[in-house]
Formats: sequence, C-alpha cells, structure tokens
Amino acid sequence: MVEEVKKYLQQFLTNVSGLYSIIISDRDGVPVMVVTSESSLQIATKPTFLSTFSLAVDQGRKFGLGKMKTLICSYSQYQVIQMNKLPLIITFIASDSANTGHILSLEEQIEPVLSNLVYVVAEN
Repeated sequence: MVEEVKKYLQQFLTNVSGLYSIIISDRDGVPVMVVTSESSLQIATKPTFLSTFSLAVDQGRKFGLGKMKTLICSYSQYQVIQMNKLPLIITFIASDSANTGHILSLEEQIEPVLSNLVYVVAEN
C-alpha cells in the first residue's frame, strides 16, 4: 500500500511544474510519507520544520481567526503550502514561481489517500 501511495503522490510532482516535495506528517511534525524530487530539501523533512504549522495554528486561534485550513509561506526561492487535515498535515514545497492555485487544487485529489493514512496515525 505504501508504494502505491508514493507512486500516486509522485505523479503530482511530475504534473505540477515547480513542485518539489509532498510531505504528509502528523501534528507533531513526524513524517508519515515523503515524496520528493529534490534531495537538497532534506531540511524540510525534519520534524522541527514540519511542526511549525501546529504553532501557527495555535497563534491564529489566539487572534480569534478560527480554525486554520491552509498556511502559505513565500520565501526567496521556495514556497511552502501546508494544509490542515488533522490528525495529518500535508506540506507542499515548490519553487517560488510555481502556481500556488494549482497546488491548492491538489487537496481534492489527495483526500482519498488520506483516509487510509489517518487510520494508521489514529491507531498509534
């Protein structure tokens, strides 16, 4: 099953121009599944980087913004898009020139894969 999911996610890397990585992690930043086309992005798979989403969600709640669905960060060379699918978090890492809207539209296509992974994370 794991290899099938990885192949499915790998298709997005080839179909979406500028998309480098898709990382599915738990709320603590522990990677559950990593698909990447850039080996130089190893820093992005570390729990300390991935867990920052949970911190941002907490800060948003303190400001009274409600439940955060998506966080988009733009850097000089990359953009990071994280989606709240608790207990999972989906992180997309792409070039700064990648189409953000196209990446956001992947949410619907990744939903079916998440149901099996949510079950695995919820059991542990």
